[in-house]
Amino acid sequence: MTATIPTPIAFDTPLDYKDEIRAQAGRVRWLTIPSRRYLVIDGTEAPGSPGFQDAIGALYPVAYTLHFTLKGRGVDASVGALQGLYWLGGQAPTSGEVPSTTAEGRAGWRWRLMLPIPDAATTTDIEAAIRAVRMHKQPPRIDEVWVHTWEEGPAAQILHIGRYAEEPTTIARLQAEVTDLGLRTRGVHHEIYISDPNRVAPERMRTLLRQDVEA
Repeated sequence: MTATIPTPIAFDTPLDYKDEIRAQAGRVRWLTIPSRRYLVIDGTEAPGSPGFQDAIGALYPVAYTLHFTLKGRGVDASVGALQGLYWLGGQAPTSGEVPSTTAEGRAGWRWRLMLPIPDAATTTDIEAAIRAVRMHKQPPRIDEVWVHTWEEGPAAQILHIGRYAEEPTTIARLQAEVTDLGLRTRGVHHEIYISDPNRVAPERMRTLLRQDVEA
């Protein structure tokens, strides 16, 4: 059961996944994230490294294969935004601590990359999509893809516009509002990538920053 937090702020239940990843720059949004299935790969390589990119290169083909499978049945289920959970090496992914952005600190990061699975996809659909990608595309990390069901629960989120290295200012604003309401952060640093870094200038990148909270 998802916890109910008594605060002056109402936690919205998103209408659907697209609504769930909506936010504004400079304004915190309070949501209760429902149970959702994700395609997942875990890793320890530095974010942006070849191993990190290989993980992305395994997740997306599976997600698009599912998309076209469902489309063939008349189901409109677009591929969702890539999400990343980050925590410090040696800590469980419930520490609530934001990893260091220095080069030395990045070496200690652990991460989990995720793509949401459409509600209409069955277990058979997912397994078939993974087999098809393994057979036809053979991305290096395809055997590491697994399915995770996660009920994230109460969370605060805000939109960051700009370079990834400039996120700490936006994170500090988010955490300050959480504290002002008498809440505590929980879980790990969570990013949702709205923009494609290969197509958008760094100063215009849109990244949703989410922090799970509790009383």
